[in-house]
Amino acid sequence: MNQALAPIRTQQPQRPVRYWSSDESRVGLLSVPGRKVTGFGVKPVGVSQWKFRYRWLYGLVEPSSGESFVLEFSHLDSQCFERCLEEFSAQYPHEMHLIQVDNAGAHRAHHLQIPDNIMLLYQPPYCPEVNPIERLWEEMRRDYSWKRWDELAELQKSITNWVNQLSCERVKSLTGWHWLQKGLSGAGI
Repeated sequence: MNQALAPIRTQQPQRPVRYWSSDESRVGLLSVPGRKVTGFGVKPVGVSQWKFRYRWLYGLVEPSSGESFVLEFSHLDSQCFERCLEEFSAQYPHEMHLIQVDNAGAHRAHHLQIPDNIMLLYQPPYCPEVNPIERLWEEMRRDYSWKRWDELAELQKSITNWVNQLSCERVKSLTGWHWLQKGLSGAGI
């Protein structure tokens, strides 16, 4: 990995390099059933909402520190992804950021403008298990199972509260895999 970082360190020698993991997740009014403790052979019962209105969360996490950056959008496309990168870049302007993304069309659009302090690293296709932020989305789905909101405004308020309660320790415990930390350390990140 040190050899892969050589061009970055040559172009941006004054900037520290940070590794982030990024992905998007849809959260909606449609109730998501989850596990419940029931008797043997008894299916869990809960109140459900059938409205299919939703919001998209664009998230970035730094597994080594547990820092997170989450924005909410109405849809998933390259324009929203570009805006997310711009706001992220403005939030952390003094570092060079390596951001792991999947191969979604929004990440590979030809007209995508990527800020100068960001480099996208594409993970292998059909491998969500190698993206640390997927663990954060799993945690969110677990927290939101059997929850019900009548309106998008209620859901948005709940999302804001959930994101604001994310601590660096919680994010790091979910995304800071030992093998990843070892690889980043070996690369000097």
